[in-house]
Amino acid sequence: MAATTVKEIRTPPLTSNSDPPPVFDGDTRLYISYICPFAQRAWITRNYKGLQDKIKLVPIDLSNRPAWYKEKVHPENKVPSLEHNGKVLGESLDLIIYIDANFEGPSLVPSDPAKKEFGDQLISHVDTFTKDVYSSLKGDPIQQSSPAFDYLENALGKFDDGPFFLGQFSWVDIAYIPFVERFQIVFSEVFKHDITDRRPKLATWIEELNKIDAYTQTRADPSEIVDIFKKRFLAQH
Repeated sequence: MAATTVKEIRTPPLTSNSDPPPVFDGDTRLYISYICPFAQRAWITRNYKGLQDKIKLVPIDLSNRPAWYKEKVHPENKVPSLEHNGKVLGESLDLIIYIDANFEGPSLVPSDPAKKEFGDQLISHVDTFTKDVYSSLKGDPIQQSSPAFDYLENALGKFDDGPFFLGQFSWVDIAYIPFVERFQIVFSEVFKHDITDRRPKLATWIEELNKIDAYTQTRADPSEIVDIFKKRFLAQH
């Protein structure tokens, strides 16, 4: 019988009026924004490894961020960042690896050399994938984004021991899903297009990810995602 995951209550994001947490008091904190796809990567990692009690979530309001965040926590003033052992680390892909290596819980990086090598290839492509899809939003989105989504469909056929990029759930899935989640919502709501159409492996991948509590608990509000995309891309049309 699967263990029931306790749903975390989302506390209100800290704003410019909020007091700072007691920084560097020995607690481990993950600073995120609920709507940021980069922060979502580190958040999923924390959840999947069952570290809800070990790593405290500190949500920040990026549109009204507290001055102390840049001054006391992360000079780059970006999320995510992880406060651990007296230091602060940033960069979402680095944080997945760091949390995976430095905390208990199921490993997210496979030891199998073939999977490791393919995983590294996919990770090195993730920024290209997101850039290509974002660029398509300024032109003919359905046509121009097609190769980017086809890349995912083909990559998902590499290993047959599970529906994920490396067969079993791994850091590669965590790297891609926050962006695919947003693209799926925007293409459906704004462009009336299903990105999984004629891409059965992509459809199954998304379906299987939606069975993982560690991920579903981090999902953003779809209407908020659509609003952000409309402001960012459709205002220019």
